[in-house]
Amino acid sequence: MDYVTLSNGVKVPQLGFGVFQIPPQNTKKAVEDAISAGYRHFDTAQAYYNESDVGQAIADSGIPREEFFITTKIWHSHHSYEDAKKACEESLEKLQTDYIDLYLIHQNIGDVFATWRAFEELYEEGKVKAIGVSNFTPARFTNLALNSKITPMVNQIEVNPFYQQDGIEEFYKKFDTKVEAWGPLAEGRDNIFKNPLLSKIAEYHDKSVAQVILRWLTQRGIIVFPKSVKVERMEENFNIFDFELTDGEMKEIKSLQTNEPIANIDTPEFVEMISNFK
Repeated sequence: MDYVTLSNGVKVPQLGFGVFQIPPQNTKKAVEDAISAGYRHFDTAQAYYNESDVGQAIADSGIPREEFFITTKIWHSHHSYEDAKKACEESLEKLQTDYIDLYLIHQNIGDVFATWRAFEELYEEGKVKAIGVSNFTPARFTNLALNSKITPMVNQIEVNPFYQQDGIEEFYKKFDTKVEAWGPLAEGRDNIFKNPLLSKIAEYHDKSVAQVILRWLTQRGIIVFPKSVKVERMEENFNIFDFELTDGEMKEIKSLQTNEPIANIDTPEFVEMISNFK
């Protein structure tokens, strides 16, 4: 496993396991299987309604808590100073832990500044080991970063071969902020697993298309969260650190850019839709 070091020295396993869209009744088994496959970094959220299942699977594993890295996120319906403090306590209880490794603001909606002040205090109190945001555009991230005591240590955003956000790592480097990729496999759209270019590269390395995509992201220094409920896919996705893409292959993959995101977060329609989802 490779690690990414945050601005405060916290080391993050570069490959994690995401539980978005896994039904709560299936989450515990999926996390147990992922732990067996070697995963120790798990990404959940208040809005996924499966924090308790993630926490139970980790507790039942018998593996010391300090060997895991747990990320969770606060939903915008709890964006205020007091509600953010309360939301963190609820997540700690559901996850059966006395600290969260990485706590993120899930959406840039509502009073994010009051929420961030609560995050800063939670960090200083040791209830969370690192703090960051998710789905912030560069402009909105800059606004928060320049007007806060603590700069967000992570921004979790959509990055995949069709929506590459080329150069985004360099942008965040000036803030000493790391990028995490949600939707790294583009949710399978546009027949990505049969893409001719990715298939050619995969065949050359005797790997799968998914492994090539995940390696492309990790070589950019990005933290990734593939999701699957199939054990063989979990194991496959975990096995990406025994090969390396060439500079030529990295450049070839740039040709797949369509600049069409899964979710266009920078539109009034998206903000209205998410605001109505409580």
